[in-house]
Amino acid sequence: MTTDKALKLKELEEKLVKYKLIYEAKKRVFRGVRHEDSLSELRYTEFKVYQDIVGGLEKEIRELKKKLNMV
Repeated sequence: MTTDKALKLKELEEKLVKYKLIYEAKKRVFRGVRHEDSLSELRYTEFKVYQDIVGGLEKEIRELKKKLNMV
């Protein structure tokens, strides 16, 4: 059972690295939402989606590490 959780932790950390790079790239070029500009709104939505993915992965990793007593 511990090996399953350790494997899951490794997979989550790999996903975090992947999505964090994408999120940081989106964050660097994001300059806010222009009024009545659909492309700007789509970029904002995409930026927020990656922000939520990274936040969710970080939270899940923290909780899994607590369960494995790795804190």
